[in-house]
Amino acid sequence: MKFVGQLLGAHLARHPAMGLADVYKLLHQAALGSAHAVDGDTALARLEAEIAAMGAGPDEPLVDVISPDGRLARIHLRTYVARGLDVPGLATAFAGTATAYTGSPEKLAKFCGCLGDFADTGGIPFARAEVEDYMKAMQTSGWAAVHHSDAYKAAYAPAYRVIDLQLMPGLVA
Repeated sequence: MKFVGQLLGAHLARHPAMGLADVYKLLHQAALGSAHAVDGDTALARLEAEIAAMGAGPDEPLVDVISPDGRLARIHLRTYVARGLDVPGLATAFAGTATAYTGSPEKLAKFCGCLGDFADTGGIPFARAEVEDYMKAMQTSGWAAVHHSDAYKAAYAPAYRVIDLQLMPGLVA
């Protein structure tokens, strides 16, 4: 899976403290979209609260495309707010993605299925057995959503929303 290798390579280069949970979370979002089912009002209130509390963090691009079809992206809040972009519009796109984007558990299984090979070739900094055990547990859980690892949160203070870029066509040129 060339796309998965490129996606993980780019994210690991910027975020070397990524753990398996963070790798899985990225692939989960790439295959299934946002794990949060919220309405627009709730989405806006939560987004505004996160923005108010997010504090400083690393420089991130505005848009991180995370799906092979180019539709799904992480929109990094610090960059978004610094550019003075439309916060209610982002909340609407986030809520719309959560309710309208049809993800694929089969795609997630395929993405996760290649991780053992990436481990063997050094493409990810984990042992094959560790990767396979973790991914088997996630499959058994029904591909449950997870939070970022404590190490990732401490190192990068992630603040983003996953959206379908088709819901914000002017965001990327």
